[in-house]
Amino acid sequence: MFSDGSPVEAEDVAWSWLRLRNIDASASFLLASVDTIDTPDPQTVVVNLKFPDSAFLAKANAPYTVIINSEEAIANGANADEDSEVTDTADPWFGENSAGSGPFVLESYAEGDELRLVGNENFWREGPFFNEVQVRQVQDAVTQRQLLEAGDVDIAMQIDPDTAGGISGGDVLVDYVDSFNFVYIGLAEGAVTDVPLTPEIRQAIAMAIDYEGMIDVTVGGRGNLQASPIPNGFSGTDGLTLPKRDLEGAKALLEGAGVGDGFAIRAAYPTFNVYGVDFNTMMQKVQIDLAEVNIEVELVPLEVSVWVDEWFSEAGIPLTAVYYAPDHTDSIQYIEYFGQVPDSRWAVQANPGGDPLIDEEQVRLQSEALAATGAEKEALYQQLAELMIDQKIVLPMVNPQLVLARRAEIDGVHYSACCNLELGRISRSG
Repeated sequence: MFSDGSPVEAEDVAWSWLRLRNIDASASFLLASVDTIDTPDPQTVVVNLKFPDSAFLAKANAPYTVIINSEEAIANGANADEDSEVTDTADPWFGENSAGSGPFVLESYAEGDELRLVGNENFWREGPFFNEVQVRQVQDAVTQRQLLEAGDVDIAMQIDPDTAGGISGGDVLVDYVDSFNFVYIGLAEGAVTDVPLTPEIRQAIAMAIDYEGMIDVTVGGRGNLQASPIPNGFSGTDGLTLPKRDLEGAKALLEGAGVGDGFAIRAAYPTFNVYGVDFNTMMQKVQIDLAEVNIEVELVPLEVSVWVDEWFSEAGIPLTAVYYAPDHTDSIQYIEYFGQVPDSRWAVQANPGGDPLIDEEQVRLQSEALAATGAEKEALYQQLAELMIDQKIVLPMVNPQLVLARRAEIDGVHYSACCNLELGRISRSG
């Protein structure tokens, strides 16, 4: 049941999914295949798809497809109409209220500062195991470590490996786990810049980067190379060629493109620290690497809201830094977000102010993959991964191991591919 005690019914499922599809949010691509949804009775949902979508059940388990109390949301300005992108006015209300069925409900939220949750008295499973959860945004890893060691926080999620290595004593436990998360730089071919980022120049930029050194600088070696926007371990990644630095090859490409003497490029990016990777550190490494092939990188760190406005502007950002964590378990999400296919975020971001960059071969392979299963589907994903590698629009920098640091009495801390940390599973021993 929902947090207000009312039952979760089929009409809530239909309304929630149609709203996500229609509102044109960053996660709307997950439900692009949905045509109509029927609810013949309160416990039955029939989803009619526009085209075959073998990944639909995986998408239905994504956090973004969470079921909302439709009656309560509608009463506060939400709607699932086809024009909800402009007519839905519930965003401020959702910033102050909960309308779901999870283990916690929203108590308060201060952007850039903290999130407070309290236990859902009507939660339908065991738990939650805490009456209140406070999520604090503390960007500096050293400060996180100090708070953890002092007992002021129970879990720290963004400590880098170097900082974690200095933790001693039995009060704090640290685990290192492989993840599907990654940080990347994105190159916008159509962004306003003195030298257009043609395929040859993007290839040269990719070849100039010291990927092994990037892992050492950002996460102290506790990370992996990643070949494509489909992360290690997902279907379609076996046998892909990992990125490797080739300075002479990069210089030859730039010479052939008529910019062998160099050029300048603006790199605006958010001041994130995610998965132990500090974006300032990462971009300084990019700046140093590209300087070796006479590309002068102007670093412009921005507050997130300012960066978002610039990223979505018609001028765009020639070179930026972003991160991605999986929304569900199927590789199609990476084609739908990073590929040059309709409704992809990076089809738009690669050519700001113009038509999305579409690759008809990727469109064909995407359609075939959605209609395939098993080994055939995996082979199609690998072809798509190789095409995205060749385009050099999204360049994975680091696939970091996660540092899970916690007070010794905290149980249930783990890495979840869907959402990093499931709060409903955490408890305190003793």
